[in-house]
Amino acid sequence: MDKQPATYILASRRNGTLYIGVTSDLVGRIWQHRNHVVSGFSHRYGITLLVWYELHETMDSAITREKRLKKWKRAWKVRLIEASNPYWNDLWTDITGQSKVTGSPPSRG
Repeated sequence: MDKQPATYILASRRNGTLYIGVTSDLVGRIWQHRNHVVSGFSHRYGITLLVWYELHETMDSAITREKRLKKWKRAWKVRLIEASNPYWNDLWTDITGQSKVTGSPPSRG
């Protein structure tokens, strides 16, 4: 997956703690969360499962979407996740084709 603006939601587990973020490199950023490269909220609460993401044409639209999602009630966020991912599966394999997270970030070919 080439670099492209994206908004994403991570979870600690099904119906667990949620983290909403924005990035121009979804694979690289999720790798950082999963490997606890940067300390902060997601590291502190063990939030590593990618449960929802949305690609955008521009970084401005991705940032706008992130800000809106952060204002949503939790129930709305859960409905958004479950509309496309009812079992809260980890979407890491969808964006990388990999099942394990080890070593350096996956190459983007």
